Amino acid sequence: MRKTELSHPDSDTRSRYFNALSETLETDGVAINYFERDPGVSIGDCYHRHHEQEEVFIVLSGTATFDTEEGEISVTTGETIRFAPGEWQRGWNRGSERLQVLALGAPRDAGPTDLRRECPSCEQRTPVIVDESDTPVIFYCEECGTETGQYT
Repeated sequence: MRKTELSHPDSDTRSRYFNALSETLETDGVAINYFERDPGVSIGDCYHRHHEQEEVFIVLSGTATFDTEEGEISVTTGETIRFAPGEWQRGWNRGSERLQVLALGAPRDAGPTDLRRECPSCEQRTPVIVDESDTPVIFYCEECGTETGQYT
């Protein structure tokens, strides 16, 4: 048996707090992640889909807005949303209060994942090349090479 706290950021609130609970809880079959996001901040770095992993997001506080193939879907405090393997999504805090979300993914290893970001040059969401050679991680448009974002 394992027990852990969700643990919140220090009094100096960070805009993108993340806690990978799977490690602490030593889960084998499910990824468990806790997120806190300030207004305007995304949950993930890219619009993406997992080939093998399904994801469930439980909104503990605030409103999460997910970009999907069907359009935007808002999930508020106490609500849950599931994405099947192969479904495109990216979550955001587009509300006015801090967002707290618990994310569950099974199997734990996400397997192959397709990533897309808005490219200012191509003026559309395009596949990305991820440069993880240094910090910050940099995303480039696979089609034209333009930088489409960074993650620290």
